[in-house]
Amino acid sequence: MPDERSDQPPRIHRPWAGFWALGSRLSAVVVLLPLFLAGPLGARLMAQDAAASQPAMATNDIRLILDRLERIEQENRNLAAEVHALREQLEAGGRAVPQVTTTEVSPQAQLSVPPSSLPPPSVPPLDERVSTTEQRVEEMAQSKVEASQKFPLKLTGTLLFNSYLNGRANGGDQYPTVADSADNRNAGGASITQSIIGFLWNGPRIWGGGKVNGSLNLDLSGRPANPVNHLMRLHIANLSIDWKNQSLTVGQDKPIFSPREPTSLAQVAVSPLTGTGNPWLWQPQIRFEQRFAVGENSGLRAQAGMYQTAEPTGNAGTAYSNSVASSRPALEGRFNLWHGFSQNARVEVAPGFHVSQTHVAGTSVASRLVSVDWMIQPLRKVQVTGLYYQGSNGGGLGGLRQGFALRYSNSYTADFVAIHTAGGWAQFSYQPTSRLSFDLYGGQESYPTRELAQGMISRNLAYAGNAIFRLAPNVLLSFEASQVRTKYARLPNRLNNHYDLALAYLF
Repeated sequence: MPDERSDQPPRIHRPWAGFWALGSRLSAVVVLLPLFLAGPLGARLMAQDAAASQPAMATNDIRLILDRLERIEQENRNLAAEVHALREQLEAGGRAVPQVTTTEVSPQAQLSVPPSSLPPPSVPPLDERVSTTEQRVEEMAQSKVEASQKFPLKLTGTLLFNSYLNGRANGGDQYPTVADSADNRNAGGASITQSIIGFLWNGPRIWGGGKVNGSLNLDLSGRPANPVNHLMRLHIANLSIDWKNQSLTVGQDKPIFSPREPTSLAQVAVSPLTGTGNPWLWQPQIRFEQRFAVGENSGLRAQAGMYQTAEPTGNAGTAYSNSVASSRPALEGRFNLWHGFSQNARVEVAPGFHVSQTHVAGTSVASRLVSVDWMIQPLRKVQVTGLYYQGSNGGGLGGLRQGFALRYSNSYTADFVAIHTAGGWAQFSYQPTSRLSFDLYGGQESYPTRELAQGMISRNLAYAGNAIFRLAPNVLLSFEASQVRTKYARLPNRLNNHYDLALAYLF
């Protein structure tokens, strides 16, 4: 019967076979020993032995491997130095430094360990990652309003609730700007019509590095016939291009020479102290601003532009009211000089002017005003602001609308003359804490009685005080009390008290 292993070659028995096998194993151990030593010298010996045993390997490849090993060693040394420096900084700052044991990994081990055997990076739990993602999505959804041109657009505004109580001379208004000559029984009420809805945007950069930005504010004070149908009305809007030292702005805002106003949550539909020294009428305009630096703590902001007036028609009489041009262009300017004494102390003084012409019945009535406004902040918690102006024919700027008067000469010829005026306001603000602030302000607008017809207002005076408490970062509670005193030409004087409790939510 043939042998089962007959297909294998015959086995040769040699007396020195075991010795030669043992020698081969020892040779392999000697060759592989540098690899396990995990040191730079072992790596070089291994590389030299490999080069000697494999002459086909290119010298350049060996040099690349050695260079890579040296770079890894240098990175290990740099990392150890950074850890040591960080530990010294923490110890110098008085913080407890945890003892961290660092193990230097040899270049050969870094090269030889496969990625699959490295420990996985620290990954937060799935529920934590989901919660974080949901929170970020919610934050983005709250602050993002999508625009068709793909530029940033933000929704802003104020939900304002006012409850108020008036005296008898309120004229049927929520916040009377004059004490009416007749009594009115509508003493109080509540409203949300002074709420503001606004948009802020930042556009692209244009030539010269100019940055486009702007805002649009709307309110619900359109005075509809139906009290439950609150009409939306344009409040303030502007579009600006800002360069490093210049700005160009178009839009609808207060007169250029009168940018400041008192602080109040009771009177928002029109500016506080309307008709008592605060020219406020929001009208279309274009203005240019140039900024000059005078040293590190002083400077000048020069503004000039065109403002569109809103001319009063009531003073022209029934026969000539239709002949009044409803709006006229006005040249206005303001030059704001400022100086900072420290981070919390600052002074600003700004002279200004207004020049325009009123057209009525084919004639022109000059409108000329000069002004000065200020902001004085001696301390971080104290601030004084205000404005003073005087001139003639200021009725087209949002005051008492008494810019000019109709006079008849001896030949019974109609003649229109400008009425001289003077006015202003001031406010003292004190903020004892970050949550609480107090404001005291008052203003007056006056006209010579000799230039007025009977029943016109010769002086309108108002003063008020309020306290605003911040219930939350975006929730304000305010109480305000005010009084307006109106003096009529050749008629009895009148006064009206006003009390307002407001709750505002800023968004």
